Amino acid sequence: MVVLRGFLVLVVFFLLGEAVRVLVGLPISGGVLGMVMATFTLMLRGRVTDELAAASQGLISVLVLLITPGVVGVFFIADQFAGHWTAVVVALVLGTLLSVFTTLLLMKKLTTEQTRGDQHD
Repeated sequence: MVVLRGFLVLVVFFLLGEAVRVLVGLPISGGVLGMVMATFTLMLRGRVTDELAAASQGLISVLVLLITPGVVGVFFIADQFAGHWTAVVVALVLGTLLSVFTTLLLMKKLTTEQTRGDQHD
């Protein structure tokens, strides 16, 4: 029952994201908007509930299955990218480098704060 409540929370945020996307007309996935709203909500609360953590653990274990349909879909529309491969490659390389750099900075900041917190205990 705990996992079902966590999935319900995730579905509610997904539906909120879809509602915002439709009402505002944004060209962004409702799931992405929902996860951004969930992230801000969790940041404001300062913690993750046990229900949400349990549901998230279940999703993380099958994350590859959630990503695969999008990757396969790109294969079928590859002809639409004709003449734009340079922009696609630059976007992929820059996006990858930015995500790795951001992860590095975040990990460095969090480990520094954790080390400081351990010294004060």
